[in-house]
Amino acid sequence: MLMGDVCTRGCRFCAVLSGSPRGVLDLSEPHKAAETVELMKLDYVVLTSVNRDDLPDGGASHFAKTIEIIHARTPQVLIEALIPDFKGDTYALKKVIQAKPEVLAHNLETVKRLTHKVRDTRATYQQSLYVLEEIKQQKPNQWTKSSMMLGLGETLDDLLQAFKDLKSAGVDFLTLGQYLQPSQKHLKVVEFISPHRFEELREKALEYGFKYVAAGPLVRSSYRAGEFYIASMVKNTNHSLPTLHSHA
Repeated sequence: MLMGDVCTRGCRFCAVLSGSPRGVLDLSEPHKAAETVELMKLDYVVLTSVNRDDLPDGGASHFAKTIEIIHARTPQVLIEALIPDFKGDTYALKKVIQAKPEVLAHNLETVKRLTHKVRDTRATYQQSLYVLEEIKQQKPNQWTKSSMMLGLGETLDDLLQAFKDLKSAGVDFLTLGQYLQPSQKHLKVVEFISPHRFEELREKALEYGFKYVAAGPLVRSSYRAGEFYIASMVKNTNHSLPTLHSHA
């Protein structure tokens, strides 16, 4: 996770500390991250971050620099960048896109009806969809991914609309997982979804045209992340690729 452990937003599902980092940023972090990736001999790495609304570009240039340095130091490594919404700033998005991560992800988190209850008021449903759509507008061949939590009171109709909206935004890969309450101060779990139900939802999501869907109680946005890239690459080909070792 890049750019510290203090988030400028306060989503009601997240246990990350909320506050103001006051513009503080470790400028050596991109080099440290690249060194760590090399020392761990990773093939696939997921980079994510807190929201940094205190920075002019939301930290997009920091993200981009980290990606570029990792690629320069270890060209064989595949990078998935799980980014915040950068307040919908297309120029900030462009910085990350131009750094050429193999997969660019942004999480929708929940269905439209529950977004205001679940997420910070600055993180809207439409803004997240805009970010995902804008990525494809700027770079049509960029692999994109999103993730949603279940068990917050969403209905099947809510989910089907979200699947439709995500696919309309051009999303390639989708993960669906169980929301777990991190503390008594956070949103309560409304329902624990069965593995069988998750499988049914995975099949329904695939009907919308996603290239890969992972769904299950323990699935998270970086769940077996390398396989998303593999799935997209091996589709319609008989070539086998080596197993990737992922780390978030």
